[in-house]
Amino acid sequence: MPDPLSIIDQTDAPPPAGSPTHIVLFDGVCGLCSHTVDFLLQRDQRALLRFAPLQGETAAQLIPQDVRNRLDTMVYVRHGQLYYRSAAIARMLRDLGGIWGMVGFALWLIPVPLRDIGYRCVSALRYRLFGKHETCRMPTPDERSRFLD
Repeated sequence: MPDPLSIIDQTDAPPPAGSPTHIVLFDGVCGLCSHTVDFLLQRDQRALLRFAPLQGETAAQLIPQDVRNRLDTMVYVRHGQLYYRSAAIARMLRDLGGIWGMVGFALWLIPVPLRDIGYRCVSALRYRLFGKHETCRMPTPDERSRFLD
């Protein structure tokens, strides 16, 4: 049976007009995911990315229930396409541009099975290495406009 988290999923319909086109969905209680969101916020000079926890309403509207239940992957929604695991990370980096865009492009060149092995290893250890919070990450007042829920 194929993995329900294919590299890229095409959603049925494009996002509604005026809705964010670059959304990072992350495990809101994961320490590593919170650090990743901080990293992206600091480097997203164009304020392109929007953020929402996998536990929230935005994720419930955009991704399948089985993905939200597992909480073992970041999801990147880009113009209606869903990117999972290492594909999400590589695509986010590419969209940051500059040196990070080159890093994302280089990561994209690595075959998916190899990239995802590394991603799964880190994902399996993330709570032990980076901790698990009791609540989802709260944005600062300056960041609030970048978070969807």
